[in-house]
Amino acid sequence: MNQAPRILSIAGSDSSGGAGIQADIKTITLLGGYAMTAITAITAQNTRGVTDVVALSPQMVAAQIDACISDIGVDAVKIGMLGSAEIAEVVADRLAPLNGVPIIFDPVMVSTAGSVLADAATVAAFDRLMAIACLTTPNYDELAALGGDAALAAKGYGYIAKGGDAPGDVVEDRLVLPGQPPVVWTAPRIDTRHTHGTGCTLSSAIATFLGQGAPLIEAIEDARDFVRAALLAAPGFGEGFGPMGHHAVR
Repeated sequence: MNQAPRILSIAGSDSSGGAGIQADIKTITLLGGYAMTAITAITAQNTRGVTDVVALSPQMVAAQIDACISDIGVDAVKIGMLGSAEIAEVVADRLAPLNGVPIIFDPVMVSTAGSVLADAATVAAFDRLMAIACLTTPNYDELAALGGDAALAAKGYGYIAKGGDAPGDVVEDRLVLPGQPPVVWTAPRIDTRHTHGTGCTLSSAIATFLGQGAPLIEAIEDARDFVRAALLAAPGFGEGFGPMGHHAVR
């Protein structure tokens, strides 16, 4: 029997479907994985921004994680929006014992439309998650908020500094792993406003490819290709930062 890799997404729900849990499920499924979820928060949002957020209790987040892992099992984990420092701590508690399971941490702080999704206490709690993750995926602003390259490198964290939000016509993504020279990818910037969910999609794609057994660099390269294809296939929905076209990628 050809078993799909079991990928657990721990993230918030995006009511408009472009990011968060919804983008993760689309990505994992399209790439051949079996998607499971532990929802951390419910958001009311669309392409123009987030209008309301309700975080779930840490106990409920932990219960969802336990339910998935204890019965179905897990081959890789993606962590996205967390909702509170207490949720970040309980997620770290549950994932720390998963020896050998690749964990990808997308340190979501602000939505594409500029809405704040993590307060200072939550960001401070990210440290435990970065320590157990095999890869953290900050964008330009998130990397700065985490202390920059020097801070992450000094702690020995593996991370990819995403360049999609940095200025310039060329996007540069830079992989930094402890004791290894950086790996850099560059590509022409795709001129589009339909970028909602790019970070969610990249991190869940990397997790899926790792769950399938791919080496890390190969997983990142294939995930980058998937994101770029989804950007080019955007359906044009919404008046703001629209969703990508996951459904149209072949």
